[in-house]
Amino acid sequence: MLTTFLLFLPIIGGFILTLFPGSKATRWQALFISAVAAALSVYMAWSFVPTGGTQFEMNLAWLPSLGIGYHVGADGISMVLLLLTNLLSPLILLSTFKQKNESEGLYYGLMLMMQGAMTGVFVALDLFLYYIFWELALIPAYFLVLLWGSGQHRRTALKFFIYTLLGSLLMLVAIIFLSQQWSPASFDISNVHSVSLSPEAETFVLLAFMLAYAIKIPLFPFHTWQPDTYTQAPTAGTMLLSGVMLKMGLYSIIRWVLPVAPNALMEHRTWMIWLIVIGIAYASIIAIQQKDLKRLFAYSSIAHVGLIAAGILTMSTEGLMGSMLQMVAHGINAVGLFYICAILMERTQTNEIAALGGIRNIAPWFATTYFVVLLGSVALPLTNGFPGEFMLLSSLFQLNWGWSLVAGSGVILGAVYMFKSYQGVMLGEIKVSSFRDLDNWDKAILIPIVIAIVLMGILPNVITRIAQPSIEQLLQSL
Repeated sequence: MLTTFLLFLPIIGGFILTLFPGSKATRWQALFISAVAAALSVYMAWSFVPTGGTQFEMNLAWLPSLGIGYHVGADGISMVLLLLTNLLSPLILLSTFKQKNESEGLYYGLMLMMQGAMTGVFVALDLFLYYIFWELALIPAYFLVLLWGSGQHRRTALKFFIYTLLGSLLMLVAIIFLSQQWSPASFDISNVHSVSLSPEAETFVLLAFMLAYAIKIPLFPFHTWQPDTYTQAPTAGTMLLSGVMLKMGLYSIIRWVLPVAPNALMEHRTWMIWLIVIGIAYASIIAIQQKDLKRLFAYSSIAHVGLIAAGILTMSTEGLMGSMLQMVAHGINAVGLFYICAILMERTQTNEIAALGGIRNIAPWFATTYFVVLLGSVALPLTNGFPGEFMLLSSLFQLNWGWSLVAGSGVILGAVYMFKSYQGVMLGEIKVSSFRDLDNWDKAILIPIVIAIVLMGILPNVITRIAQPSIEQLLQSL
């Protein structure tokens, strides 16, 4: 029952808010709903017993004639991402409070529905139910970019929608195929995970699912929608996309691809990982050349999530544990970095690195928090990015030192472009003398992020304790 309440509270609350698009009180109502969901997710995590099994489960017949049920629950892997989704969402909502948006009820309602749909992806234990929430998360994301984006946002929104929808349709074919392997048909996770497929069928399922996930994450070479979307979406939309939504694809590889197509993955993972690690280096090289800070962070995200995906495909305990840690770290850091972009845009009307400079001299709070978030992003030891990144590179090295070498080059280049961008924005000659330091609203968002970066770097076992039994159980079942 707790899972159902956590799932539908933001969806229903968001839908109700969209019915009152002109109301000015909706931002506070949306924050309250999101905060309740956050508190509930913390309570569930506190009550969670990390034994590897599914908890907070509800399994009801929905469309029994089609083999579709309402089956939800959370194991350790899901629980980590439920915490990430529902703890970041109130911060993302709060980050918009200084803006004046038209149709605020619609704006905040879409954000809440997106929060609920992403929660649905992480708790769905019926493959068809999972697909519904997978697609449902796309709709509010599309309208956020379409209605509140900047630049060529309409074209960008359409490209984003078409890319992700096409990949998802092929995945739907594979989902229906899997359900038909049972008589009567079944989409339940227990049956889907135990299905026996021929090598050809397993390869088809692998490629169909991985195409959808490679687009959503995104992975090279299916990443071309991402830089424009992240740059032109409203900042809150970018935070939701980068901080949480792309984790849907990474999570789904663990939840659905590894158990259903392990043999095909073992056969094909060599070229897949090579493609991914080459994409890490490529995205890092492109990031160095960026003149717009928000676009630089977008390419940085491609490199970081590529490393996570490569670690998952190693099918090792170390790789999967590193991926869980890094998913959480990347979500925290991405929200921090894109909020920094929002502050710069609000105060200077630009994210062009060459037009900025010397801000450290007049905004010490901003300079310090920005620097801590940057250190987390480049995985300095004792920050949140280090434990997961170390485990991911180690898992790659144990299988193929070449993978680790190419992926590691992306890590080194990441430090180069992140420090270079900080130097251009914060150091040198003062070019924006009217820049004001963080106000209380800004501190309410960035200080929790800074605290999370430090605490997770020191105490990564808070995450590993929850996820490790489920990961070990998954790998044993393979």
